[in-house]
Amino acid sequence: MTDVPERMPLSRTFFNRPVLEVAPDLLGRTLVRTTPDGPIELRLTEVEAYDGPRDPGSHAYRGRTPRNASMFGPPGHAYVYFIYGMWFSMNLVCGPEDHASAVLLRGGEVLTGSALATERRPKARTAHELAQGPARLATALGIDRSLDGADLCITPAGPLSLLHGSPPPTGRVSSGPRTGVGGDGATHPWRYWIDGDPTVSRYRPHVPRRRPAKAT
Repeated sequence: MTDVPERMPLSRTFFNRPVLEVAPDLLGRTLVRTTPDGPIELRLTEVEAYDGPRDPGSHAYRGRTPRNASMFGPPGHAYVYFIYGMWFSMNLVCGPEDHASAVLLRGGEVLTGSALATERRPKARTAHELAQGPARLATALGIDRSLDGADLCITPAGPLSLLHGSPPPTGRVSSGPRTGVGGDGATHPWRYWIDGDPTVSRYRPHVPRRRPAKAT
């Protein structure tokens, strides 16, 4: 089998597969974020799969909305959303069009552009924390809603692209429940990470919000 060059861009065919195939296969790939200030390259180390209308944890579970419309588009595009009124998170859309499955990018290792990432993430205590968690990853790479729907498979490459990189051996890929997902989707082992990598975020189970007690 011929080795694939690490700098070769991944095609739309790569994304046009079931989400549970694409998600673990994203580990070790190189995400390139091109900005006017310079490029940042990130080796993906942690992701989570969301399987559209069949998945209670997915934003698309109850159908299409203006917020999640990009999830229903062609594979190989970005789905970026705003959460808690403070942070952005980025997903990669995969599977057939209109299925609305996507993979949340949870963590990665900054390979190039660390000075620019550090400028955006001044509170990071170490290089391992620069993109450790989905909000930190998006902040370090300068990702916001303007990139919602961006095509990662165009030529020449746009603001986002994905290179072949160096996928880890199968034995180094672990899986488990997704962070913060409750209800019927709480036990799905659809979070994938490179075992032992220091940029992987800490798992946090879902904690139901308590309603204030009514005064008597």
